[in-house]
Amino acid sequence: MFSYRHAFHAGNHADVLKHLVLIHSVQYLQEKDGAIMLIDTHAGAGSYSLRDGYAVISQECHGGIDRLWKSPELDQPDFRAYREALSHFNPTDALDIYPGSPFILAHLLRPQDRLRLFELHPSDIGVLQKNIATLNKRSQIDVRQQDGFTLLKSLLPPPSRRGLILMDPSYELKSDYRAVESSLNDALERFATGTYLIWYPVLQRPESKQLIKRLHTLCEEFQRPWLRAELRIAHSVSEKRLQSSGVWVINPVWTLAPFLERTLPILQRVLGEDTGAAFDLETSSPT
Repeated sequence: MFSYRHAFHAGNHADVLKHLVLIHSVQYLQEKDGAIMLIDTHAGAGSYSLRDGYAVISQECHGGIDRLWKSPELDQPDFRAYREALSHFNPTDALDIYPGSPFILAHLLRPQDRLRLFELHPSDIGVLQKNIATLNKRSQIDVRQQDGFTLLKSLLPPPSRRGLILMDPSYELKSDYRAVESSLNDALERFATGTYLIWYPVLQRPESKQLIKRLHTLCEEFQRPWLRAELRIAHSVSEKRLQSSGVWVINPVWTLAPFLERTLPILQRVLGEDTGAAFDLETSSPT
């Protein structure tokens, strides 16, 4: 149950896509002064070394953030906020640390915002707590060793009625796919206007394909707008490594689709490994 460690995958192409969408969404919501509740249901360890430990074994960052970090494309305005977040945790020009979603969200916190982190992994929770304790904004962050799927609804709706929820389980267990649907259903019943960002791997397994259909149905039932963005870096019959992933966003900020129309082609070009590299962008309404 607990064999998955995100440290093996930190900074890969899936992280790049997920965190670009996350940062853009949060910063748009922060254009209004009202407090925002930020929730990460599967926080992981929070921060990862790219040059030793698990990351060296997998080397997935070489095909992800390392490529983008060295590319002149990272200097474009659409990537500025992402670069600033990475640079904040890497004061020198060397990219040695990759901030996971908890650290990125912590970096974005304003004084009025709050961050809630859930993590069940018995090893990662201790590392997460220690990592969060080093941050200047730690008083605004609550870390819980609890199931984010089941505890999410207890935090909704936030007092300000403004919030963004990130849901990116490992999908190591087939039950994670159903848990995403069930948790979102409960959350939308309590807080239908929140922004929900669901990351998912694009795999051949039936559960992966069915998840998109279920998310679409869920949005129809609650009459909520949605956005789906997928990035594929390679196409091989073998699925020995993750070649494609996506994000499904419920109640996306209105600038997200145009942002992805500009950035996805760049990601395909910079991170793509063969002629199978591609992206797909779909929304519930014309952009």
